[in-house]
Amino acid sequence: MDDIEVSLGVPEPILERLPDDGDDAAADMRQAVAGWERRLNRAIEAAEDEREAVGHALEAIEHFEGRLDTYDELVPELRAWGQSPIYAIAWRTLYADLIAQLYDHEELAERIDRERNARLVEDGIRLRDA
Repeated sequence: MDDIEVSLGVPEPILERLPDDGDDAAADMRQAVAGWERRLNRAIEAAEDEREAVGHALEAIEHFEGRLDTYDELVPELRAWGQSPIYAIAWRTLYADLIAQLYDHEELAERIDRERNARLVEDGIRLRDA
């Protein structure tokens, strides 16, 4: 699908909130986001049709949502153990922002919602038939 190209980045406010010793975390975030962007663009480019391309974007969103939930659950646990949750909060915020970045792509936003709804309907039909 040549008309869809995804651009992702690590927002500066997230990096600015990292502690002074957070250079490794910042580099890890940049490297991870660059890798996700490359993989997603390759998958979209290799897609045979629009629905498959949008499906790849939706799968990325679902992955980011899962990771966001993981870090969200980790924050209170770290606090309970007396540890700083700053890095967990930064990663959680990054995942939320990446989801927003994908929805900010005009060519994707409406199509992602349509694909998510179509999958919900398909899953509901399969469950009813079981």
